[in-house]
Amino acid sequence: MQPMHSLNARLRLLVVPTSRSTYTPSHVARFQLAAGIETDRRRPDYAPDRISDPNYVRVLDTTLRDGEQSPGATLTAREKLEIARQLSKLGVDVIEAGFPVSSPADFEAVKQIAIEVGNEVQEDGYVPVICGMGRTVFRDLERTWEAVRHAQRPRVHMVLATSEIHMKHKLHMTRDQVIENAIAACKHLQSMGCYDIEFCAEDASRSDPAFLYEVLGEVIKAGATTLNIPDTVGWSMPHEYAQL
Repeated sequence: MQPMHSLNARLRLLVVPTSRSTYTPSHVARFQLAAGIETDRRRPDYAPDRISDPNYVRVLDTTLRDGEQSPGATLTAREKLEIARQLSKLGVDVIEAGFPVSSPADFEAVKQIAIEVGNEVQEDGYVPVICGMGRTVFRDLERTWEAVRHAQRPRVHMVLATSEIHMKHKLHMTRDQVIENAIAACKHLQSMGCYDIEFCAEDASRSDPAFLYEVLGEVIKAGATTLNIPDTVGWSMPHEYAQL
């Protein structure tokens, strides 16, 4: 197994996953320190806009949405439901179940995952967040919310490009229009009862940093609880992305 470095700056110890063969689906993270001492860490209570434990990494798995876009990886509704169940058993915090507006079949698959997996309580009392993706178009948001709202913890992940090339040639929108659209989308979701809102600044790594910061600041004020800042087209090197 590859070692993982501890996020605890005070200890500065090398942490490696325990080699125990017994599987414990209680979502208690068990690690073995380099000195051979084992420690347990229980996942913090879920809050959409914060993580109470600064050392905890919240995991969002997008196998059922972004992963399904890979050539030859199309999944049936039954397959998506089974994968979602396994992801929940693995302790994944947020399961991005699909793009409901893309087709009636994907809408039904996401809805079924929300109804079943999104209401299955694990041994530690945790229920995974079920997330659906859509554009900031109101029709997308309404369809996405309709699919995920059946979960105990529903989330809508909305995407809007912020790079000059995308705004000009794909969205045909000005900077001001992009900001207005993002704010309106947040408010529209809240009007339907959605308060776990993820905002994706598509093509963020090619965006003007000052404008990117402005957009992110405005959506936070409008109610976004999670920010997705992707390197959509694989443009940035790690050190460049870190500078954002």
